[in-house]
Amino acid sequence: MDRIPSVNLKDFVSGDAAKKQKFVEEIGKAYEDIGFVALKGHFLDDTLVDNLYGEVKNFFDLPIETKRSYEVPGIGGQRGYISFGKESAKGKKEGDLKEFWHFGQFVENDPKLEEEYPANVSVNELPAFNETGKETYRMLEKTAKYVLRALALYLNLEETYFDQYIHNGNSILRPIHYPPIINEPKNAVRAAAHGDINLITLLMGAQGRGLQVQKHDGEWIDAIAEPDELMINVGDMLSRHTNNKLKSTIHRVINPPRELWGTSRYSMPFFMHPISDMKLDVLESCIDENNPKQYEDITAGEFLHERLVDLGLIKK
Repeated sequence: MDRIPSVNLKDFVSGDAAKKQKFVEEIGKAYEDIGFVALKGHFLDDTLVDNLYGEVKNFFDLPIETKRSYEVPGIGGQRGYISFGKESAKGKKEGDLKEFWHFGQFVENDPKLEEEYPANVSVNELPAFNETGKETYRMLEKTAKYVLRALALYLNLEETYFDQYIHNGNSILRPIHYPPIINEPKNAVRAAAHGDINLITLLMGAQGRGLQVQKHDGEWIDAIAEPDELMINVGDMLSRHTNNKLKSTIHRVINPPRELWGTSRYSMPFFMHPISDMKLDVLESCIDENNPKQYEDITAGEFLHERLVDLGLIKK
């Protein structure tokens, strides 16, 4: 497989049983084979996407002192601004060549979770940034819900199996700015090779070369989305839950050719996390003689904490 398969969510929600089943089979097979799909038919409209990119550029164009005033200490970078070079991939000393922002869950009717999650940070200078981020968060969360419903059917689970775990889940929308490269990077890239922590990741802004996915044979291939597509990949939580039946694939964002060093790149991953007490224990349906249980039992919250320590975002 030398390209990322493309699927259309409208087939799944069409009301046509044959089209729905075809989508389930296509996305399930893609996630077994390479762990990535390009998805058409999502719930983001062009106006919302254009507004978001405009507001994100406005934010990252603010003076660095202003941006740093929205950096919140002591929460492992879970909300607000995270400055350039602060995050590194697991096992890598060099910081990635990026700065980013985190929108978290807008909790509905659950005081316990409101207490558990850090509060979202509002940018005083850009009121539309906050509102556009919230609306984008909602539409990506809705898209993710239907993708997980399809995967539940593929795994022979009840269709709404994941719904209870992702409602008010600890998901994050991360607008990223990869600034122009001024000096020759020393072993640093825009985003070093890594796997995602969460259930699934929905990525806006994968148009143009940069994102690469590692096949099982070790070869790297470009993952380039059409303008109307989201790239959606399996994260480590879902891979663990399915005993590696669905693959969490290593990916990276490479530096552009030298002649394009003077350009910025923006991307917007949405990391779909469940509530922290979801059990990620390996599903019984994914264990057999040829595939014995590979992982110890753990909750999503425990797993997230382990990985944030690995990333250097929080101390043990």
